Amino acid sequence: MAGGGLAAAWELAVVFLIRPLLAVVFVFTLILLSWYVAWRTVLVHVPLVQEIAGLRPKKATKPKPANRGRFSKFYQSQAEAAAQRNSKSEGSS
Repeated sequence: MAGGGLAAAWELAVVFLIRPLLAVVFVFTLILLSWYVAWRTVLVHVPLVQEIAGLRPKKATKPKPANRGRFSKFYQSQAEAAAQRNSKSEGSS
């Protein structure tokens, strides 16, 4: 009789512990395998993913010139004209 009770306990352990554990491991294995395949085939070629994962060095950006727009050119020419007027008025007095 004791052997029958042990077999029933083993069967319950298999049904309620080992099978669910194996199912969870199987699902996680499928998820990890599919993620690895997607990473190796597609995701490493996406620029945003490359930047996040640090796969591609950041491009060196050139500094923007100080007088790049029309407003800055206008005000720069105004400042130069004022400086010339000031230097002429100082030299004549």
